[in-house]
Amino acid sequence: MVRRGTNLDRVGGFNDAVVLDAIRRSEQLSRVELAEATGLSGQAISNIVRRLLDAGLVREAGRLRGAGLGKPRTLLELEPTGQYAVGVHLDPSVVTVVLLDLTGEVVARRPVDQHADDPGLLIDGIAKTIEEVIAASGAPRDRVTGVGIAAPGPIDVERGVVVDPPNLSTWHLVPLRDELSARTGLPIVLDKDVTAAASAEKWAGQGGSFVFFYLGTGVGAGLVIGDEVVRGSSSNVGEIGHVIVDPDGPLCYCGRRGCVGEASQPKYLVEQAVRAGVLAEGIDLDDRLAVEAAFASVCAQAGGPGAARDILTTLADRIAKVVEDIANLLDLERVVFGGPHWEQLASVLHDRVRTALEGRFLLAAVHPFEVTGTSLGADVGAIGAASLILDRMFSPNPSLAGER
Repeated sequence: MVRRGTNLDRVGGFNDAVVLDAIRRSEQLSRVELAEATGLSGQAISNIVRRLLDAGLVREAGRLRGAGLGKPRTLLELEPTGQYAVGVHLDPSVVTVVLLDLTGEVVARRPVDQHADDPGLLIDGIAKTIEEVIAASGAPRDRVTGVGIAAPGPIDVERGVVVDPPNLSTWHLVPLRDELSARTGLPIVLDKDVTAAASAEKWAGQGGSFVFFYLGTGVGAGLVIGDEVVRGSSSNVGEIGHVIVDPDGPLCYCGRRGCVGEASQPKYLVEQAVRAGVLAEGIDLDDRLAVEAAFASVCAQAGGPGAARDILTTLADRIAKVVEDIANLLDLERVVFGGPHWEQLASVLHDRVRTALEGRFLLAAVHPFEVTGTSLGADVGAIGAASLILDRMFSPNPSLAGER
């Protein structure tokens, strides 16, 4: 839904954002169409478009002749090189940096060559990789407007701090926002990984009401309700890891058994695979790289019948139970799966979750419930982080988390 502007002169910045967002959503619009879509006067549209052209944020894209004999209308579209945004996705298994242009397209990406165990070293590595990505893209640095960070929760958005993520044991009250800002000199926005991923799907045009189910070293849920990203009172919405899906399941650090977060851990799944004879004994379960390699082997072997597939099928059933509860509680239209491990799990999880939910979505007689994977690939978290920066430009009331 295109936002409506106001013809009061004092809210020019608001109206600029309304016009920019209208162009982004439609890709190309004439001045007449912009006036119709936004409710602004023709004179207001002319003034705003002139400012946006002068700022290099939009460009003219040819002419469109209408059905009548009137003067052809000049079409306007975003200028991709007008501004850029950096996105950083922090996950215990992978840290990625991307650069988006003004249209939201990825123009450069690079993994960070540093593990997450040492916060200081990793922040140094992220800052270095940001500069490398900007240089590799050829983007003028003065057009890079900021850096968005998607980090595992809980986070303190007021202070820009990563508090105590359960899968990053050395990250206790790390002032990630300020530390990275000091190293890069760029404005920083910090948000939760699952929220950033949901924002990315919304930014890509997948609006409505949905849950983004994040599958990484841990699990989480990002929410979009009625085209609006839901963050909660402290921007920590989506902590679903302690929903119990199997009372006889693995012991969680919280003291209970069968939490979906613990039951979805690659470490636990690898341990199950060793017990079932899918993997050889001797895997060091405290070695993250060894666990990731073993987990990839389990996923590869799950392509056909056997113990590996049984392990992932059980995982899918547990995840489906959580999705079912969220979807029924919030009257959602779909679940979107993504995160670092989604592509490895998709061949089993997609169909199994869809089958498990048949007959269990209570509003099926009113509207269907769709099960999909992200269209943005493994970089969805980083893309979402960068979209937080772009959101400041396109949203009259930007829904941002902690910023400096």
